[in-house]
Amino acid sequence: MNAYVHAVPNFSEGRDDEIIKKIVGQLQGKEGVKLIDFYPDYDFNRTVIEVIGRPEPLKEALLNMAGKSYELIDMEKQSGRHPRIGAQDTIPLFPLKGIDLAECKSMAEEIGHILYERFEVPIFFSGENARTDDRKNLSFIRKGQYEGLKKEIHKPERSPDIGPAQMHPTAGATIVSSASTGLVAVNIILDSNDLEIAKSLALTVRGPSGGFSTIRAVGFELEDLKKVAVSMNMFDLNATPIHRVFNVIEMEAHRKGVQVIGTQIVGTLHNEVLIDAAAHHLRLVDFKQTQIIENHMINL
Repeated sequence: MNAYVHAVPNFSEGRDDEIIKKIVGQLQGKEGVKLIDFYPDYDFNRTVIEVIGRPEPLKEALLNMAGKSYELIDMEKQSGRHPRIGAQDTIPLFPLKGIDLAECKSMAEEIGHILYERFEVPIFFSGENARTDDRKNLSFIRKGQYEGLKKEIHKPERSPDIGPAQMHPTAGATIVSSASTGLVAVNIILDSNDLEIAKSLALTVRGPSGGFSTIRAVGFELEDLKKVAVSMNMFDLNATPIHRVFNVIEMEAHRKGVQVIGTQIVGTLHNEVLIDAAAHHLRLVDFKQTQIIENHMINL
């Protein structure tokens, strides 16, 4: 059986189409690698990529992608709404099929070491690869973002896991990680342009402030829609289903006199997630996956 890994790398450019095209191009047309999609965000000035592949060809494609990010993105000039510490900000890996978490963890370690050897960019490990409990959370590593880390990287608690305690002069640093399941990015859009309301709702649901332990959330403005949203990274949809968080945000927004007008899901997710949401809101009884006709087409 072939092994397949799911990767969701993020790089710090979401506005320049030519740069985005050149970076994403490192993952296209490669045997054993399938680019699912990529999602540039102008406000965040960040692009999220979803790609799957066999371990060896995917590893080399990710290394080439990171190298192109380092070449084309200057963190001394970059700015955006999303927290970041480097040009190739993150490379998270997740087991998809025929491979276990331990093997993904080993692959992440190898990628981190090769990135430093080839490009001299300092590496931080997170998720299952974290050296300390604090570093399991991206927010701890990204505290102060690129500018803040640049000033404090010499401190032992802020120093990289690979490389000297200094940022690459233009590429910054990169976070490499592995985990059993991938995060899902969800934006709950509010019928309001009051950013403070979105920030307040984000504070209600995010783990560090007493909300759901598997969620990180911020309030931000959707300039194209002239609305605000609660933007969430959801790390475990089994423990914290989307519909449960949606209900809390909708209820708390209603108390503030604001309506929820939409939900954006960035990237892919397993169909069980949406089925669970439908089952909850429709109050389905004894519904089974075998009742979805498309599931019977698999392996025909």
